[in-house]
Amino acid sequence: MTGRPLRYAFAAHVHQPVGNFSHIFEDHVRDVYLPFLTHMAESELLPISLHVSGPIFEWLEENGSIGHEYLDLIGRLVANHRLELLAGGFYEPVLVSLPPEDRAEQILWMREYLERRFGYQAQGLWLTERVWEPCLAADLAEAGMSFALVDDRHFLVNGFERDRLHAPYRTEADGRPIALFPIDEKLRYMIPFRPPREIVDYLAGLRTDGQPMAVFGDDGEKFGGWPGTRRWVYGKDWLGRYTRALAGMVQDGELMPTTFAEALREVPSAGLAYLPSASYREMEGWSLFPVATRRLARLERDLGEERMSGPDGRLVRGGHWRNFLAKYPESNRMHKKMLALSRLCRERGDPPEARRAIARAQCNDPYWHGVFGGLYLPHLRHATWRNLALAERDLRAGEELTFEVVDFDADGHPEIWIHSSAFSAIVSPAHGGVVEEHTLFNLGVNCVDVLTRRREAYHIVEPPGEAGADSQDVEDALLLSTLPPVDAEARALFVDRVLPGDLTRRQYAGGAYEPVFSWAATAAHVDARSAQEHVTLVMRLEADDDSGMWLEKEMEFQRQGGVVVTYRWDPDAFPSFSFFAPELSVAHDVELQCEPEAEIWKYPITTVGRSETGLEETVQGISVTPRWSTSLGEARVRPLLPCKL
Repeated sequence: MTGRPLRYAFAAHVHQPVGNFSHIFEDHVRDVYLPFLTHMAESELLPISLHVSGPIFEWLEENGSIGHEYLDLIGRLVANHRLELLAGGFYEPVLVSLPPEDRAEQILWMREYLERRFGYQAQGLWLTERVWEPCLAADLAEAGMSFALVDDRHFLVNGFERDRLHAPYRTEADGRPIALFPIDEKLRYMIPFRPPREIVDYLAGLRTDGQPMAVFGDDGEKFGGWPGTRRWVYGKDWLGRYTRALAGMVQDGELMPTTFAEALREVPSAGLAYLPSASYREMEGWSLFPVATRRLARLERDLGEERMSGPDGRLVRGGHWRNFLAKYPESNRMHKKMLALSRLCRERGDPPEARRAIARAQCNDPYWHGVFGGLYLPHLRHATWRNLALAERDLRAGEELTFEVVDFDADGHPEIWIHSSAFSAIVSPAHGGVVEEHTLFNLGVNCVDVLTRRREAYHIVEPPGEAGADSQDVEDALLLSTLPPVDAEARALFVDRVLPGDLTRRQYAGGAYEPVFSWAATAAHVDARSAQEHVTLVMRLEADDDSGMWLEKEMEFQRQGGVVVTYRWDPDAFPSFSFFAPELSVAHDVELQCEPEAEIWKYPITTVGRSETGLEETVQGISVTPRWSTSLGEARVRPLLPCKL
């Protein structure tokens, strides 16, 4: 083998999420995607492999000369057999988060697009965020895929040795086989951040060791889209030096650029592998709850860099992608609404526009959070809810107002799903009878699309006078001067509390207070009634003790989506100088009709989240809270539905 060239399979994956700003698409096509592919086309390192996500393809088709220039370049390279195109879910979903039928459809749409636009029949798949579960093997094979790319970590956590991971493996589920190519993590970290000479030496070492191939696969945004990379990759000519250095290996017969399909035919299988549920190392860490994230970071630090980089360290791992749905209820609500509408869509004949809207809502980015904003970016969540609203509007056209009782979020507690041809709402009796979703179809808005302020693992305060001190428990954490506020209770509509009379608006906004009483964690006893023009929920919430702090909460949902909430309580159960104060957390400002009139407190709900540029403060919504003296014993509130935004 040492006398043969090392086969080199290079894959770049480029993606922008559904709902991202058009100028972000344009900037990346002009400054990243087009320059990179143009440079590679002029090098001696073709063929390479490329995966372009469906949202980018849709933007390219709709946006003039620069979009068509990139598409035409792809087409020429494909026609000349210099570019291999990888399929995937068209709207870049995490495939395991979808029903099997939806997985197959997303892959089919991508394969059909590639064949229609470029005359190309894709054989292999780029796996979104490399999130793998064993059941995928059968689904991918059924969808016509011959191979998929996963990380070498998927193998290492299962006990494989690193020097055995330079060839394709076979796996199967239900007797349906597919090949898997392990992406070399060392190459992924070296490109484009290390000098090309080091990459040449590494590849030469693989060839000397008799390895048949090397596999690189990673985000194309590394080549000019990530902070600082444009200046490094192009300004400092890293890409030019890299292609010239590797071209020298090609000319000397040491390196042979190859497609994955060619490698699958020419490189002998390394054998059979059954992989566990896994993703890349960073993703597994991000998916953990904050306390566990810090615990894992301390364990890795205690083991030391040398041991962590060896065989023992490969067995140290974090959680799994699906844990984001438990970690972030906001993500889970989007996910479960998507699943519910996908089922409803198929039951109603799968109308194409509704199906396409649901598929766009399956784009992965708003469902998780790591070093990029993801869930923390309101415009991405809004896009998901907008597509879900468009789908549900079509599916419920002409429906009467009704409700159903179902464990909507799969947490073991039933919710009440109220819907008509105009709106859809989810009420959670287990959490104080709050409204967790209120989607208005004509606006394409979930009024409750707000993020709860919570403590993240990277929220770490720098000790005074110890700038640069080794006080970080989390890799790449950015130290804060003060910790951002957190919410004691999840945000929703009509989170009911009694507040002390001496509480200031500033203390309230900062979460630095103790309520006299809160019903947010109190399970409600519900009597639900349906009429032609309204659905009424009469809920009784009682304190666990004998304090008499009960609350009667009557919600009346009207056919067009309006809601009126009437409250009754025992005024003698609370301090004389206290206020009944139901909080509404809304995605967009809303006016309230209150009976009797109430003082209304408002403040922006702001989070501190991590992004590729550092920590960012983001307004996630608005808190709106009417306040009545508890001596009244009764109050009513009606949010006025917006006509437009």
